[in-house]
Amino acid sequence: MNKAKEIVSRLNSIDEDRRVEAKTGSKIDRSLMETICAFSNEPNMNGGDIILGVECNFTHEEKVKAYHVVGVGDTDKLQSEIATQCSSMFNVAIRPIVTVEKLNDKNVIVVSVSELDDRSKPLFFKNEGLPRGAYRRIGSTDQRCTEDDLPLFYTSSDSYDSVIIPDTSLDDVDENALKRYRILRENVNPQAEELDYNDQDLLLALGASKKGKNGEIYLTQTGLLVFGKAMAQRRLCPAMRIDYIRVPGTTWIADADNRFDTIDMRGPLILLIKRAYNAIVDDLPKGFVLGEGELQAERNTGMPEKVIREAIVNALIHRTYRVNQPVQIIRYTNRIEIINPGFSLKSEDSLGEPGSVLRNPFISAVFHETNIAETKGSGIGAMQRLMKKANMVPPTFESSHTQNQFTARLLLHHFLSEEDVIWFEGFAQFALSDEQKLALVFIREVGAIDNITYRQLSGVKKTRASKDLSYMVDCGLIEMKKHGNQTYYVVAKELRVRMNKKANPPSSGSNPPSSGSNPPSSDILSTDLIIRIKQIGKRTLDKDLLLGIVVDLCRITPRSITEIAKIIHRTDNYVKHNLVAPLREKGKLAYTIPDMINHPDQKYKAID
Repeated sequence: MNKAKEIVSRLNSIDEDRRVEAKTGSKIDRSLMETICAFSNEPNMNGGDIILGVECNFTHEEKVKAYHVVGVGDTDKLQSEIATQCSSMFNVAIRPIVTVEKLNDKNVIVVSVSELDDRSKPLFFKNEGLPRGAYRRIGSTDQRCTEDDLPLFYTSSDSYDSVIIPDTSLDDVDENALKRYRILRENVNPQAEELDYNDQDLLLALGASKKGKNGEIYLTQTGLLVFGKAMAQRRLCPAMRIDYIRVPGTTWIADADNRFDTIDMRGPLILLIKRAYNAIVDDLPKGFVLGEGELQAERNTGMPEKVIREAIVNALIHRTYRVNQPVQIIRYTNRIEIINPGFSLKSEDSLGEPGSVLRNPFISAVFHETNIAETKGSGIGAMQRLMKKANMVPPTFESSHTQNQFTARLLLHHFLSEEDVIWFEGFAQFALSDEQKLALVFIREVGAIDNITYRQLSGVKKTRASKDLSYMVDCGLIEMKKHGNQTYYVVAKELRVRMNKKANPPSSGSNPPSSGSNPPSSDILSTDLIIRIKQIGKRTLDKDLLLGIVVDLCRITPRSITEIAKIIHRTDNYVKHNLVAPLREKGKLAYTIPDMINHPDQKYKAID
């Protein structure tokens, strides 16, 4: 079978991926050798194929990305250069299979690279050494290795969380943290042997402390982070903390005049998880549910609380502690982002699948034994299932090897809510699937989406994801962008105009739209407001709640009586006489066309 033809067909179907790379092949350059190095190193990938003589063309006008055969020149020379450089540039000589094939009457070269055995890894450029001279295959890109990558190749070496920390002692242990461990461990297994140990032996058994060469006992990274006092952590690792950041709006603000609120949290991890969890939950919009026969209402945040806890735990046990940098929990108005230093040791394609790669095995073991976390790699999959069960947008995850960070993103948005249904009425002619509609909601809330994120949201396979996104590009709803080797999608101009018209209504001096138009969509309604509207239902005795909602609706954008009535599920007459009239008399609402009160396009705006 013609392997080159198969590769080109695959490229045009799903683009470059972990095991396929396309290059023009005009010369054997550094980029090609980096890909060969990455294919040789990447664990459990079984190597990959590189095709030379193929070019990718992409234009915004065509809105498509296609691979074309351009052919290569002196095939004998190119083959010789590949063989020579593979045998001389690296610390280990490698022998890829290089073949010349005809495709569209042009010569192309296929380089098939096998994964090295564990004893020969990592492969690296001799003139650079480790870790910078080694490369891994992350998605469709070749990434330099970092210190965190080396344990993948040297499986016998100690993990970083087992390293002794000088200038520590048992005096640096927080007694409350040890008590918390014992309580949690006993809840899981009352017969656990370690519960009978004294504190010193318990720390040794958990890998939280070790004896030095002088016979004295020191804390390890695990001991300092999981059980260490806040004062000791500040002294020895000042940036090892959790920063909870509240950002007004939906985008990061770097403007010093618009500062955000920040809560710095430091202390033993086994206690810090609950504090971080409470900080998030206390900020979520809350409802109260009184069960039948119950005397006390339960708090309901809408988002499954186990999802929040799992996201925090995931950030703390899988982060890299080689980098002295805090975990950030950023609370936007429409989402929560939890960012930890350290890329995922699992590929993005396998996130959510069973199986776990532990960066910090001793820390993970403590959390597993206390039932705070599990180590079977099912946490992300469980988060996705729980969010879908709650009828909320599934969480998405982004791993960046270049930035050495991992982001878990939780949207405070219900899957295709009533407001979304109204918004999508304008797209009926495109016959979008629910998965494609969800992608538009995500782009509207976050700003961009890529193939991996779309698959995480929808659960579809890679080929289907590519077709779905390409169709939306053809419809003019989204635009394809490139950043290096990464392809992502943003709101297209046509859709952006629609959204701007919703968010920026005409002034009183212009001709406003007719009062019978659809109410504005959820792209300008905060999650808190949407939840409050759902709480009131079609009947409520709390008139103050209704009045507050009406003011907030008119604060976002001026609205007509009919628009307000449709959103809050009341009659026009009720809204006019029982809500708008008293609010206008109190000076909380004003006419948008005061010179003609009975104008058919009259609307009301909030007065601060």
